[in-house]
Amino acid sequence: MKSVMTFAATLLVAGSALAADGAALYKEKTCTACHGPDGKKTLMPDYPKIAGQTPEYIERQMLDIKSGARANGNSAAMKGVMEIVSEADIKALAAYVSTMK
Repeated sequence: MKSVMTFAATLLVAGSALAADGAALYKEKTCTACHGPDGKKTLMPDYPKIAGQTPEYIERQMLDIKSGARANGNSAAMKGVMEIVSEADIKALAAYVSTMK
């Protein structure tokens, strides 16, 4: 039981660190330009509001845009940005975006 609690605490701390890194990356990688500083006020009406989405969803969308698996809608606007975002950055960004309310 103690090891399960230790593991859970480790995940919580790791998730918090990812979200903190994600906050800096959200600004650095220009996410604010299209999705707004809070993830809810987008540049264009048809850009997605991303605040509060699950980390798995956000990560999958970014990975699919990066790989070209998702090439519909406004994904072309993000394709250039995804070239400068690593897989570690994607995980951190996804963790952060999921905490936005």
